[in-house]
Amino acid sequence: MAKVEKELTVAEKLANLYKLQVLVSEIDRIRNLRGELPEEVADMEAALEGLKNRISNFNQGIEEADKKINLMQGKIAEAEDLIGKYTEQQNDVQNNKHYEFLSKEIEYQQLEIELCNKRIRESLETIDDLKNRVEATNREIEERQNDLDIKRGELDEIIAETRSEEETLRDKAKKIENTIDPKLLSTFKRIHKKAHNGLAIVPIEREACGGCCNKITPQRQIDVKMRKKIIVCEYCGRILIDEDLANENEIRRRRKGILANV
Repeated sequence: MAKVEKELTVAEKLANLYKLQVLVSEIDRIRNLRGELPEEVADMEAALEGLKNRISNFNQGIEEADKKINLMQGKIAEAEDLIGKYTEQQNDVQNNKHYEFLSKEIEYQQLEIELCNKRIRESLETIDDLKNRVEATNREIEERQNDLDIKRGELDEIIAETRSEEETLRDKAKKIENTIDPKLLSTFKRIHKKAHNGLAIVPIEREACGGCCNKITPQRQIDVKMRKKIIVCEYCGRILIDEDLANENEIRRRRKGILANV
């Protein structure tokens, strides 16, 4: 026959939840040691990627300017060929009208050459400007890369120091989670995620909720102390336990480390 697991009492469920809270709070403490370093590293990596994309755009602009210069030089060569051709034809014209036509064509090609030379000068100025921007951006990338390497080093050091401890805590937390009703566990995780201090289950301290510090009515305090049902704070929604239960787990935590093998 399959083994029938014993149904936990409410008191046992609350005790397990509080043990889980102790472990989760310790995991949160380790995360807080890292502070904003992971976000800072991610932001710095994104900024570097943006600078590299900027250089790519600058280089693309330089290529386009070079192509424009080549195009303008080609047009100048064509115009010079036409000027030579029209000048030669002027020597064989039969009337003034044809001569004037050729003169206007020569003048037009000369203007075309001037315009092309202007476009070339503009493109050369653009290239110089973009090259200066590439150089300045490369310097900025080098500086930011150095800063990023420092931040990554700090983060890697903290992660290396706390990885083993965090993995151990997570294993213990997972073991306790397996003993908790899925709906109750889901409620715990939801409250933990919303609470600014990460506390989802708190003791009543000095007749007030240990999470939001609002007064708990005498009858509600009695209900919590009896440990017959799950009671939540009507103000913040945290799960409430009596101070004796919290103290029992605190004594165990101090004696055996972070709840030893739970």
